[in-house]
Amino acid sequence: MRIAAITLAAALGLAAPAFAQDVRPLVDAEWLKANAGQENLVILDIRDDVEETELGSEPYIAKAVAAPYATAGWRTEVDGVPGMLPPVDQVAGLIGSLGIDNDDHVVIVPWGTDSSEFGGATRVYWTFKYLGHDAVSILDGGWRQYDAAGGARSAEPVKPEPVEFTYELQDDLLATSEEVAAALESGVKLVDGRPAEQYEGKSKSPVVRVEGTLPGAVNIEHSKLYRAEYALFARPETVRTLAEEVALGTDEENIAFCNTGHWASIAWFGLSEVLGNKNTSMYDGSMSEWTADPSRPVENRSGT
Repeated sequence: MRIAAITLAAALGLAAPAFAQDVRPLVDAEWLKANAGQENLVILDIRDDVEETELGSEPYIAKAVAAPYATAGWRTEVDGVPGMLPPVDQVAGLIGSLGIDNDDHVVIVPWGTDSSEFGGATRVYWTFKYLGHDAVSILDGGWRQYDAAGGARSAEPVKPEPVEFTYELQDDLLATSEEVAAALESGVKLVDGRPAEQYEGKSKSPVVRVEGTLPGAVNIEHSKLYRAEYALFARPETVRTLAEEVALGTDEENIAFCNTGHWASIAWFGLSEVLGNKNTSMYDGSMSEWTADPSRPVENRSGT
């Protein structure tokens, strides 16, 4: 985050802080407590409805900027499809308005209540990665773990100074409907991150036209990637087991999807960032976009 004064270390050209070399997908509350306040560390609070909670007069993490997942502009409707990535200039402008520049290490903070809520963090994380910003992490366990660890709190978030945030799109992270259609022809693995009932076609989201999944898709339910009782994301060995159960190879090409690219981001994060399969991409439009065209094939496994 850009600040008005230049620190002595920067002025003298000293080595970057140790945390700058320690960018990993998940950081814990103790790490954040130890590094909060560092020059180029931005704590990004994406929690929704903070003011409506009973957290008292200090409901925010100290030194955090706030951009709620549901309302700040991380996702939008595009051509009738909900939850899509906004135009890249628009989302880059949002990031810059939060005082985040290309030298910053961003740590995203969700509530940490369950896998679906944690998906806001994985989706925002994926957005940064798609824009070419690799210095991004998620606070494992979110607010729950931070508060339990006695982290410093404040009455309101930081009011950032807007900066310019530039991007270089990483197209290999975003799968289009055309690429999904090509994957169906070529046999690329398709990973459905939705609950089993939706995967099997026994129920559906209101934003999806018909029940069912992409033909030949396998299912890694998003809830299996997050331990709600401990507020922790799945460890690498758990993700590996889930991948093995659906015969997905360690480096095998695959496309994660769901209804709108929210739960898909959880599967993408688990496979790509925790397990390390960099041949994983995400279908942003997912089943909402796919089923909008009745000519596209859908497989219903429920027998109905």
